[in-house]
Amino acid sequence: MHDVLLVEDDELIRETTQLILEQRGYRVRTAADGLTGLALFRERHPDVAVLDIMLPGLNGVSLAGRIREESRVPVLLISARNDPVDVVMGLEAGADDYVTKPFDGPVLVARIRSLLRRVTPAEQPTQGPRLRFGDLVFCPDSLAVERDGKPLTLTATELKLLSEFAAAPGTVLSRDLLLERVWDYAWSGDTRVVDVHVQRLRAKIGRVRIETVRGFGYKLRP
Repeated sequence: MHDVLLVEDDELIRETTQLILEQRGYRVRTAADGLTGLALFRERHPDVAVLDIMLPGLNGVSLAGRIREESRVPVLLISARNDPVDVVMGLEAGADDYVTKPFDGPVLVARIRSLLRRVTPAEQPTQGPRLRFGDLVFCPDSLAVERDGKPLTLTATELKLLSEFAAAPGTVLSRDLLLERVWDYAWSGDTRVVDVHVQRLRAKIGRVRIETVRGFGYKLRP
């Protein structure tokens, strides 16, 4: 049974969402404001965090950023605002996905399942083949990543992206292809979600390691 942290200040939405998730086998802890949500996250160590953006005390974007500083736990933002700027801000803060209100219960559950499928243990023994790309070393089996001999901590989404690039170094991967393979569904909106996560991955593995091919997508330099 997976633990879900749900932080939502609207009582009706909070209780309805909690019921939907519990009916599908999740253990749900709830909070009505950002500061309480942060304390609950630190106390309970959930498997995934579902955060409303407009929260009192500490808004959802800031809360996502605080969680990302401390943990690799997947973060899903929910909001009534669907402006691409809001989506990008949320993703840049550290969220892994973004769902707009009103949302269907099955859609939310599917997004959570998708995030949980991409979660890997923080520490795994290095095994299997080790792929080297300049100063970057990646083990596809254990998902261990090193740069200049030092281990890197990547989020689940960043690891999935790196796996796709490492499987075909030098090959241009389109944004649509990455959306399908990494997010497990077609992004119903702006493909800048890929750009945001690629930029975050670049910041960790080296900005020159992933090359932008204008008009097509991205490729990993061998």
